[in-house]
Amino acid sequence: MMYPFNPQINAAKWYGADMELWIPITIAAAFLQNLRSVLQKHLKSRLSTAGATVSRFIFAVPVALTVLAMLKFGLGYDIPTPNAGFLTYGMVGAIMQITATFLLVYLFGLRNFAVGTTFSKTEAVQTAVVGYLVLSEKISTYAIVGILVSLVGVVVISSPGGLRKGLFSRSAGIGIASGAAFGISAVSYRAASLSLDTGDFLIRGATLLAFTTVFQTVLMLIYLALRERGQTRAVLINWRIGALVGLTGGMASLGWFTAMTLQNAAYVRALAQVELLFTLVASWLIFKEKTSARELAGMGLILGGILVLVLLR
Repeated sequence: MMYPFNPQINAAKWYGADMELWIPITIAAAFLQNLRSVLQKHLKSRLSTAGATVSRFIFAVPVALTVLAMLKFGLGYDIPTPNAGFLTYGMVGAIMQITATFLLVYLFGLRNFAVGTTFSKTEAVQTAVVGYLVLSEKISTYAIVGILVSLVGVVVISSPGGLRKGLFSRSAGIGIASGAAFGISAVSYRAASLSLDTGDFLIRGATLLAFTTVFQTVLMLIYLALRERGQTRAVLINWRIGALVGLTGGMASLGWFTAMTLQNAAYVRALAQVELLFTLVASWLIFKEKTSARELAGMGLILGGILVLVLLR
């Protein structure tokens, strides 16, 4: 289904010398997102799934507004004026990100940290499909190969009891659903950023971050007030970890939004699978979880696909 706006026309102006900047920005965002996931897993032992999810957004609001204020008053940027396309895509992306984060946090309780995060990485393929349907953005043959190699890695990791059992397990279904929501969110965010009429990639990303975090926080607080009243207080009690979740999550989102302004969302989300390296280290060092040879082989395939994407696209 096509959205009623076409932000694609604004993309060409960014496909210049700054285009390769998306690579280090994406890697940095992946590292920060992994830190956020580690902290959220700790919060999951103290809060409900919704409570751990809202911590990601409510504590990111000060981060987002501070970044925007620094760009406006410190560096003299003009904040772009939101339009209908920006608001529509931004809200769709925000809702899908909430859904994806909720599913991912829930997934942490079903399988170990490294493998649970890997399930959500089917988003690379799903982002490519959504990007083509929504923005008519095509990807190269090498990029398709890289993404598919990574997908094979996901399948290897998700199939401990055989292909059929692995792919149709509860955790696989939740992980794939999380990946789909992340994919829709990524494309929507890229569309929202490109819908803005003025500003470079940095101020566009910061504007989108401020809008989405405030919108997401309002939605989640309404949900908690209606369904889980005690969780709002619990979130505030755990403000120390929550603040770190908000800081790392907010800066990671700024990285994603900036990278996806510069580059096709499918490429960004595919490269973002480098997070699995960081996740594996966290799984070993922090949670003392063991990773099997099969899971390592699957992660190797995922990283091989990333190399094909980055070097040959």
